Amino acid sequence: MNEPTDAAQVCFPESLLKELDTPGPRYTSYPTADRFKEPFDAQLYVRALRERACGQRVGSTSPLSLYVHIPFCESVCYYCACNKVVTRRHERSAPYLRALEREMALHSAVMGPAQPVSQVHLGGGTPTFLTDAELAGLMGAIRQHFRLAEHCEVSIEVDPRTASAARLQALADMGFNRVSFGVQDFNPDVQRAIHREQPFEQVRELMHAAREIGFASINTDLIYGLPLQTVKSFATTVAQVASLRPDRIALYAYAHLPARFKPQRRIPQAGLPEPQARLDMLSGAISGFLTHGYSYIGMDHFALPDDALAVAKRQGRLHRNFQGYTTQPEGDLIALGVSAIGKVGATYAQNAKTVEAYEEALQQGHWPTVRGLQSGRDDLVRRSVIMAIMCQGRVDFEPVECAHLIQFDTYFAPELDRLKTFEERGLLQIEPTGLQVTPQGWYFVRAIAMTFDKYLQAEADRSRFSRII
Repeated sequence: MNEPTDAAQVCFPESLLKELDTPGPRYTSYPTADRFKEPFDAQLYVRALRERACGQRVGSTSPLSLYVHIPFCESVCYYCACNKVVTRRHERSAPYLRALEREMALHSAVMGPAQPVSQVHLGGGTPTFLTDAELAGLMGAIRQHFRLAEHCEVSIEVDPRTASAARLQALADMGFNRVSFGVQDFNPDVQRAIHREQPFEQVRELMHAAREIGFASINTDLIYGLPLQTVKSFATTVAQVASLRPDRIALYAYAHLPARFKPQRRIPQAGLPEPQARLDMLSGAISGFLTHGYSYIGMDHFALPDDALAVAKRQGRLHRNFQGYTTQPEGDLIALGVSAIGKVGATYAQNAKTVEAYEEALQQGHWPTVRGLQSGRDDLVRRSVIMAIMCQGRVDFEPVECAHLIQFDTYFAPELDRLKTFEERGLLQIEPTGLQVTPQGWYFVRAIAMTFDKYLQAEADRSRFSRII
């Protein structure tokens, strides 16, 4: 399978960078969340849950994934685009946890309390804003309303500034077996610029403790394109992270959207790296992690060769959801908490975006769903193609034709014509039986996938999305 070339071989004409460095989705779903309709009838989501529980559709017997959003943070990180509530008032978590349990109860009332769950992920915000007692209570509620399958992956995002070895042990005792540390960058100047200071030594000690405790997987998050970052400084961060040997590494491009996310207004545009520097950071990171023995998973993930994510990539079993790349087969995701987005069958559903609206709906016994979408036949065809590009860098025509009863070259004739531009630039190979992203094309894989996005092709304004590079 083709992978990006290393840093020494990456050099694109400035004209190409300007043309392709456009805003576009990350395709953690298709249709993307900006297509969701509001208001959305929560009963459509309930019907999808009921159909799954009754086994009335294909895939309804696959285990569930469960995502729980904890929005609270004690301090603001200027780069952050997550739905969050910055507060030092820890008493705010109690009513929110009660609302979460009410939402779980609504689900178990429809589906039954024995639905098997193969993945649980707590994200935020900062899940470790909660006390150990609160986290233990939350895990108890999850086990009351769902059945955690054997070998269930139970993961939590941890802010290193709020953790200790004792805290990690407590998390393990609750059943968490995977942990993700938000690092972003180890350079002190960059950390001060984004208001997130955490020394390398602190993270190193926590990761060592996590290994001693026996967590099955340790993940590290990084961001390139942050203020004051240089190609050289980020290469140092990459080397430091590689020396810690996390099992997985998530590498994200900073999306500067100050009009949408108020904290980002504290980051001046002038302090951000130029597109070529961002591309050099990405290619340098890919080269650095490959040199240190990591496998390149896709647009924003690396893993050690024996990690389940790397194995899934080699075997063609990789998938993508709202948390990024995953080993979980294409299936259902129940998302709990403020602004959380779930997918059950062909139905997407998103909760209220403010804590107040979310809690009020559940206090009244109502579903907190406010936005959503039911995918049509065309959506499902395009989703299969876009996810194949994003996950494997390849689309084989015959499986798509058999699964959706189409003739690929007829159904996607306009898209295939537009793809010739990528082929001429050496970013894509168009074959009689399929499409193959080239090593150079991986740097622009979002742009290639965007060709199949019917909604995106029909509009000119894409400013709500992050830039591709």
